Amino acid sequence: MGISAGKLLGCMMAGFLMFSGSGMIGGQEHVHEGSPDKMVASQGPQAVARDEKLPAGEEQAKTALEKSPRHGEYVDVKLPGSDQKIRTWVVYPERKDKAPVVLVIHEIFGLSDWIRAVADQLAAEGYIAAAPDLLSGKGPEGGGTDSVAGRDDVVKLIRSLTPEETLARLNAVRAYAIHLPAANGKSASVGFCWGGSASFAYAAAQPDLNAAAVYYGTPPDAGGLAKIRAAVAGFYGGDDARVTATVEPTTTEMKKLGKAYEPHVYEGAGHGFLRAQSGKDGANLKATQQAWPGMLAFFKKNL
Repeated sequence: MGISAGKLLGCMMAGFLMFSGSGMIGGQEHVHEGSPDKMVASQGPQAVARDEKLPAGEEQAKTALEKSPRHGEYVDVKLPGSDQKIRTWVVYPERKDKAPVVLVIHEIFGLSDWIRAVADQLAAEGYIAAAPDLLSGKGPEGGGTDSVAGRDDVVKLIRSLTPEETLARLNAVRAYAIHLPAANGKSASVGFCWGGSASFAYAAAQPDLNAAAVYYGTPPDAGGLAKIRAAVAGFYGGDDARVTATVEPTTTEMKKLGKAYEPHVYEGAGHGFLRAQSGKDGANLKATQQAWPGMLAFFKKNL
């Protein structure tokens, strides 16, 4: 019946640890193949050429942002009940009618050029994309990701976020974005790695969310899954067993609960494939070429 005891425990651990900002399973920090330290090797001749119908890979993100014709800007979103503000990168689509909002939730490495480039690509597809820096106010002198000296310190700070802080920050940015004059009131989330788990957990915590896309993130526990109203789509690397092992039990539980869940597993792709597109001997790029259009079709259906 549903998820076996062993598998359910694994999902519960993932859900509990994720929204505390841990990015860990069983107490072990997972530094994936696509992490910035390992991207250096792929910045040479084997780096893939840019397909402008896809989000830029790590190596091309800064250039993609510089060349974008779309309007992107940083805004400071007030956190209700406090003096804090959440620095958020907002990119607008070029369209006549009002647009849905997509919250772009960063990896455990914080708000990067790559995440901003993903937001820009979503705007190219007709969405208002809002990418909050969830470390806003947590860095030196009240700064965010940009104020932190090294990646390890960014990871440590994200792991220090409490579930309540993460939820409050996402809710504040969502409320700001859906009330923009150009927004049509519908909203979705998409996240990657730590942010993928956050996107799944946000679907459980925010009943008014219309859709959630999860890139190689783990699910909340069975109690969290039961609270989900949004449609959820998951995109996973076949060589990412730590995360992909949760797909089958999650599929079973979501079906049992009558929830909409569309998992997609891409053979040979690794963790972080959308960013590390030049990795895994072409498998990461192939996964990106399938996952991104699949996500857009999912959003079109549900937004």
